[in-house]
Amino acid sequence: MPLAATGDLVGRAAAARSAVAAFNIITLEHIEAVVAGAEEAGAPVLLQVSENAVTYRRGNLLPLARAAAAAAEAARVPVALHLDHVQSDDLLRRAADAGFSSVMYDAARLPYADNLATTRAAAAWAHSQGLWIEAELGEVGGKDGRGPLDAHAPGARTDPGEAHAFVTDSGVDALAVAIGSTHAMTERTAALDHDLVKRLAGALDVPLVLHGSSGVPDGELTAAVAGGIAKVNIGTALNIAMTGAVRGFLTGHPEAVDSRKYLGVGRQAMVEEVARLIGVIGTPRTTAAA
Repeated sequence: MPLAATGDLVGRAAAARSAVAAFNIITLEHIEAVVAGAEEAGAPVLLQVSENAVTYRRGNLLPLARAAAAAAEAARVPVALHLDHVQSDDLLRRAADAGFSSVMYDAARLPYADNLATTRAAAAWAHSQGLWIEAELGEVGGKDGRGPLDAHAPGARTDPGEAHAFVTDSGVDALAVAIGSTHAMTERTAALDHDLVKRLAGALDVPLVLHGSSGVPDGELTAAVAGGIAKVNIGTALNIAMTGAVRGFLTGHPEAVDSRKYLGVGRQAMVEEVARLIGVIGTPRTTAAA
């Protein structure tokens, strides 16, 4: 089916008090696994390419983006492409032509005034290109002499009043918030601030996004969605599944040299984790599913 639009998928999820899963992709196996897992779950999904992934691809966005678009167009469920954690204005301006319907612009490392100014400019440009834009607000700097904390720094919490002002003044379409998760966690021990989720949902008129979800236990994820999270970003969980499966295969088959053998096992492990996590998040099944 044609590429879906991120804004449509997230907007429908928010209206239904549910969430859509957004998985970060690095390889073709990631792409195939996310689509297959979403088809198994019968739910829409987002394929996310981060700026770090583009850097890993030697700065080339199009090969991965075109593979993702081709897989999305062949999928039996709605799939949208999202460009994640963009700090480079050059990369931002490549988004629309590469098939992305949305971008997460990340200026949270900057002092609040600079974050707001650069995000406002990015949002104006994105909207002129028909792109849906997400931003991030963690904890504003100045406390105990610290600089600003991004939304996933340990201890960061997004203030609802500051978040309301930031969204109003920047014009973004969604906001990633700090509620207790951290990027790249390999153990699922994060405890989320569910009261804060509810207060943020009440203060904002745009969907809330949870980053760093791989370190969040199943029950915490389900509760966060019930409290108002509408987009759940997941990356490390897929890498854990893939790496564990590949490592196990190679340990048991030290003679193996055909990469299809171990990559296939890794891909299937990711398929199962994608389908499982979509079930945990509770994304409603789509009528477009086969």
